[in-house]
Amino acid sequence: MEQFLQKAKDASRVLNSLSGADKNRILKEMAQSLRDNTTTILEANAKDMQDADANNLTSALKDRLFLDEKRIDGMAVAIEEIAALKDPVGKVLDGWVTEDGLKIEKVSIPIGVIGIIYESRPNVTSDTAALCFKSGNVCVLKGGKEADNSNKAIAKVLQTTLEKNNLPKELISLIPDTSREGVAKLIKMDKYVDLIIPRGGEGLIRYVSQNATVSVVKHDKGQCHTYIDKDANLEKAIAIALNAKVQRPGVCNAMETLLVDKAIAKEALPKLKTAFDEAHTSLKGCDTTQEIIEVAHATQEDFDTEYLANILNIRVVDGVNGAIEHIVRFGSGHSEAIITQNIETAEEFLNNIDAAALYVNASTRFTDGGAFGFGAEVGISTNKLHARGPMGIEGLTTYKFKIYGNGQIRA
Repeated sequence: MEQFLQKAKDASRVLNSLSGADKNRILKEMAQSLRDNTTTILEANAKDMQDADANNLTSALKDRLFLDEKRIDGMAVAIEEIAALKDPVGKVLDGWVTEDGLKIEKVSIPIGVIGIIYESRPNVTSDTAALCFKSGNVCVLKGGKEADNSNKAIAKVLQTTLEKNNLPKELISLIPDTSREGVAKLIKMDKYVDLIIPRGGEGLIRYVSQNATVSVVKHDKGQCHTYIDKDANLEKAIAIALNAKVQRPGVCNAMETLLVDKAIAKEALPKLKTAFDEAHTSLKGCDTTQEIIEVAHATQEDFDTEYLANILNIRVVDGVNGAIEHIVRFGSGHSEAIITQNIETAEEFLNNIDAAALYVNASTRFTDGGAFGFGAEVGISTNKLHARGPMGIEGLTTYKFKIYGNGQIRA
């Protein structure tokens, strides 16, 4: 592991010599190479899908794992969108002259070597590799074992493009030891690795956060809520709630709990149930919900569970304050939404909820690098420091100060 990471560290210096135009050209070549190698990638993915069936993975995990021509083209498009973004490196963020006549510039630079630990989704391999390359960082990737064949095939395509451009393949690499012990070593290699980004299940995030000596930006679970206020347009609210839950249930920005104002519960809940029944959503509800519609009972544990499946909790709350209290108790700081036509109520919700993304009259499914205009994201950060929300190329930079003098000495 140490020898592997030393090569990655050494490779990081090569990126400093690449111009923005060179990086963009190579990224476009990577995108086309993914398209050209679609058959090879699909063959590798088919092996992973066979193993998924043999290991009885959930439908949500299979959906995250599955690749087809459309998804591979989507991966290529994401890389092209990253190439089209402004170069985040070398920007003068601020500048001033001190009383001593020193000219100081605050300049954006790459973080260095970034270790990314993720589960299930093979598109993360290409997305994060491209984001790191664009921002001048080396990426060391640890994908989930369930996507091992797919990840290796994708990484090989990207590495081949690097080598064709006389660049070291270590700029984008999968760690050689994919065991739990390998992860344990990686997150303590602060001599070589500058940042760890874990994205996956709650257990993975907790383990990395508690054991890493390398700095960590958490991409924690998405315990997302949508609150339907008494002043909501109910037709609009139902459409938004449906989208937030069923459009793609197995992702972190999907809604897990729907909160409904008690003032409209008797009118809203039957209509919501009809809509979710048509979408084959398994519904669980609080005691008040069960008095109005027929659903399973939702426990305190359910309200704290990220299902990543077509399962939804419903809770009737006492107005916006009740919604805020519930989200403060159960939210994970990811994405929260309020549906209301009352501007004052919306602002109360926005000002009293601490989350990376807060929505008024829109689906939480928009918490995404592409939807935010970032091209793609390394993940959705639930940290409060350094980066928060969809973490694109800007979040993969830090800064240094350049100080220009003319013989000054400090008195």
